[in-house]
Amino acid sequence: MRIGELAKATGTTARALRHYEQAGLISSERAANGYRSYDEQAAVRVRNIRHLLAAGLTLDDVRVFLPCLDGDVAAAPPSPAGLRVALDRLAVLNERIATHTDARDRLETALRGKTASHIRPRDLTPAVTFQCAVVSARSIVLPCGGTVPV
Repeated sequence: MRIGELAKATGTTARALRHYEQAGLISSERAANGYRSYDEQAAVRVRNIRHLLAAGLTLDDVRVFLPCLDGDVAAAPPSPAGLRVALDRLAVLNERIATHTDARDRLETALRGKTASHIRPRDLTPAVTFQCAVVSARSIVLPCGGTVPV
């Protein structure tokens, strides 16, 4: 099948398929006209790649799963290498979440100090009351001329 057909069959884009191919996760043959041609098994492989990416893994992480991408990755028992990669990725994601949570908490604290009545505690989402706040790396410049450190 051609790249557009594979993209449609797997719910992805031709660009993503070329990226997966460049990363060595899928392969194709070239027809006489130069078009990529994929076998039917490529659809299974691409669905598995997308499943692993949706779970939070990166393309580099997915390489560990190359031997089993042609089967049912979701139903297969986890391998020690696969578990290690998944646990390492989970640790990275947890670290990023903690970093973002800290930044959000600092911003919320700064905003509460300046605009306490405009923060809705139930969802930590500030009510939109500023016309045009300019955000820099270290502060938010309010339209009234004040700044809020971040």
